[in-house]
Amino acid sequence: MDGNWRMSRFLMNTMLASNGYPLTVIPVEKRTEYMQALERASSYQDISPFSKFIAYLVNEAMEGKAVAVLPESK
Repeated sequence: MDGNWRMSRFLMNTMLASNGYPLTVIPVEKRTEYMQALERASSYQDISPFSKFIAYLVNEAMEGKAVAVLPESK
């Protein structure tokens, strides 16, 4: 199943990039929020939480803010 999730995120980023938006990373810290938004879209056909979540990440990226923090190298 993880392959489908990766492909979905790849396609989402391809669509964003082809329209001039930055690539978007789903931060590990926000995984629960991401999964809840996906569940809401899947189970209730309510894409609003997912759309708002992705819009937030895109806006942060457009403002140059890092939403995903890379671990420090040793």
